[in-house]
Amino acid sequence: MTQVRTHNFRDYLTEIADNLTNLRMTTLVSLKSDYQEGKGGQARNAPMPFDIGWIDDIRVNLSAVERRTGSLPGRRTVKKDAQAAWLLKAITCIDLTTLAGDDTEARVRRLCAKALRPVREDILVSLGMGDRTIQTGAICVYHRYVAAAVDALSGSGIPVAAVSTGFPAGLVPHDVKLREIEASVNDGAQEIDIVITREHVLTGNWKALYDEMRDFRQACGKAHVKAILATGDIKTLRNVAKASMVCMMAGADFIKTSTGKETANATLPVSLTMLRMIRDYQDRTGIKVGFKPAGGISAAKDVLNYQFLMKEELGRDWLEPDLFRVGASSLLADIERQLEHHVTGRYSAYNRHSVG
Repeated sequence: MTQVRTHNFRDYLTEIADNLTNLRMTTLVSLKSDYQEGKGGQARNAPMPFDIGWIDDIRVNLSAVERRTGSLPGRRTVKKDAQAAWLLKAITCIDLTTLAGDDTEARVRRLCAKALRPVREDILVSLGMGDRTIQTGAICVYHRYVAAAVDALSGSGIPVAAVSTGFPAGLVPHDVKLREIEASVNDGAQEIDIVITREHVLTGNWKALYDEMRDFRQACGKAHVKAILATGDIKTLRNVAKASMVCMMAGADFIKTSTGKETANATLPVSLTMLRMIRDYQDRTGIKVGFKPAGGISAAKDVLNYQFLMKEELGRDWLEPDLFRVGASSLLADIERQLEHHVTGRYSAYNRHSVG
């Protein structure tokens, strides 16, 4: 078993904090410019002309995908200080999410407070990070609570993401989807998580999927758009790969695995398939597209596997929140619990690490 090596723990954590500080300052100084040009300095993905040739040649070797992802947990591991550093990095990439039918404004505001201070102060002090700011990548809510979240996070630089286009099924009329996007952007959402029409994928109507995604991208304006493929619904890895390419071709800033409402959500094989499409798209266009696994990622050990996969497949840039997000709610509590164990040697009860 190979351990992923890092340099001095304090230096590594300082690098994390400095990257975050620079990102937050850029956001606060010129938020509109930041979202127009793309975070991290790279060009934002603009729609390309539809080219069916990019789609027809896509093939996925299922056995190779399963072999590659099945061996990952046994080949890569981090322990002790290095693990704590990777987990702190993971926190900065979490889209802290509440998408329940019984959501309230009070719950959303509590979640925003947790996003601002995701790790208890005493744990950060014990890690030597008491003077640093660690925050989550974003808050993700329904449109109804966008304005409340924007107010609660005012001045923090943490973007608010809104699920949209008839989430989670995406079966409302197209014009209603566009109006919902525009309403969320008007309320202050800086990121929009849209759901595609699965029928377009299941019937191979790639031009219809492209047109839909292009309209969503246009309606988002300067807000970044994450395309949710609902991989548990579109059945095959070949469909996942083709849908990924079409959505990127139509201007998606991120491609995202799942709504979290399907029977099967984020998995390593699905993620590997999508990452290979991101790599192929970058080779064709020079544009970096982000990736967001969501649904079922609730343990610290799970998010580490996704980080390792990102690093191996796409490189260091995809460990930063401008290109990597994790949609989760209970994950943050387990990461905080693991960090407390690291500094105290004892595991605490989950109820001591509330999410919001």
